[in-house]
Amino acid sequence: MRIGGFQKLTLLDYPDHLAALVFTIGCDLRCPYCHNASLVVPSSSVEMVDEVTILDYLHKRQGVLEGVVISGGEPLMQSDLPDFIRKIKALGYLVKLDTNGSYPLKLKELMDLQLVDYVAVDIKQSRNNYGKAIGLDGSTIVERIDQTISILENSTISHEYRTTLVQGIHTYQDLDDILHWLPAQCHYYLQSYTDSGSILDPKGLSSFDPTTLTTWCNHAKTLIPSTTLRI
Repeated sequence: MRIGGFQKLTLLDYPDHLAALVFTIGCDLRCPYCHNASLVVPSSSVEMVDEVTILDYLHKRQGVLEGVVISGGEPLMQSDLPDFIRKIKALGYLVKLDTNGSYPLKLKELMDLQLVDYVAVDIKQSRNNYGKAIGLDGSTIVERIDQTISILENSTISHEYRTTLVQGIHTYQDLDDILHWLPAQCHYYLQSYTDSGSILDPKGLSSFDPTTLTTWCNHAKTLIPSTTLRI
């Protein structure tokens, strides 16, 4: 596993669970507002975290921590991800996977092997404007995300979709289009863009003001009632 970060405790990233957070290196997208630029385009300054160090820590925290979140980058790019998760599951932990949705078959493999307990999918943009949010041609990515959505909606696994709203990337119409794309019964989260200091290409990007975010969230609830705003 190519791991570029390890957070020993998170209260936010796995709903209702105390968890540790693992960040994998590498991503197939180039979202300009990505807050983990050092993982997407790794440099020599990125320190690799040894898998054994993480597993040793998890062994010591058995009975205290409940889950492990595997994020990135894009974790499904890692060929040895299933083996790594097996080791985590053997210690009794729940596993949450954060993904951009572009590897539906790899996701299904993990689900079929019962290696993930919760999946969070980043929906970057509306179908027609996906390329604007990912820095690449969006057409083939959208097709794969459609497959990911179908796989999740036809499963019993807990999952959520989420969109980080960025001024300079998203419009109200984009959000409305996303709301008509996702299943009405899904769990959907809107997140505010924040400059972490490690943004891939922050030029011209900023956060929406809280009033706008609240207004957009209220609209989202009319189509997807479970929508929640994370600021």
